[in-house]
Amino acid sequence: MPSNNRLRVASLGSGSKGNATVVSNGEVTVMVDCGFTVKEVLKRLPRIDLQPEQIDGILVTHEHQDHISGVGALSRKFSIPVWATRGSLLSGKCGNLPHCNIIEGFNPFSIGSLNITPLSVPHDAREPCQFLFTQDQVRLAILTDLGCFTPKIVEQLTPCHGILLECNHDEEMLWNGPYPDRLKQRVAGRMGHMSNRQAIELLQQMEREALQLVIATHLSEQNNCPKLVSELLAEALNWPLEKVKIAQQDKGFDWHEVCST
Repeated sequence: MPSNNRLRVASLGSGSKGNATVVSNGEVTVMVDCGFTVKEVLKRLPRIDLQPEQIDGILVTHEHQDHISGVGALSRKFSIPVWATRGSLLSGKCGNLPHCNIIEGFNPFSIGSLNITPLSVPHDAREPCQFLFTQDQVRLAILTDLGCFTPKIVEQLTPCHGILLECNHDEEMLWNGPYPDRLKQRVAGRMGHMSNRQAIELLQQMEREALQLVIATHLSEQNNCPKLVSELLAEALNWPLEKVKIAQQDKGFDWHEVCST
């Protein structure tokens, strides 16, 4: 049965080599994106004590390979329904999906007892979105691929008990790093990926009274440093360093819970 005032979140991995996040209210469990092969998913799921048969749906944020490459295969192998925007589906990267639901107009929807609001975000994909999950008064946001944030996004995140927030790059490391100029411009652009500085600005604009959990996600292995991200976010939030969590590419993170107080 769902815990009326709780949401749980875990990750199989986060970064440019693959992304998959799991959210559960105790009754319904969904995977947000699947950028790993089925073999890799089956290898990583036991880390969070989950079986593929326990996944009630796969939500797609956008069609980039590190988010969508394993969606179709996992859906077909275990008969898991998929939810995605029409733009993401038109990419054709999922192949045939026997159980497919189209997210229309970023309208809220439910999977069983789990309520989900798609968030329209600026990113260089066909019709990208991120997701806000609600369970009674508890709100958990996944905001991991966007070039910048908008006033509308800040409004939608108020209030929020937990947030998975993109901290893709340190701006100085990016511009002084090994990427070709065109890729640097794409990453730093309005439709690319959020920097540490932008993530902090978003947190500063949010109403943070209810905020219990912040997990930095989609860190660049070339252009960022987990220790730097932890220190910057802890300072911005005035939190102890150990309270800030980092989603790792190879390990993701174990279950974390947010609840109403």
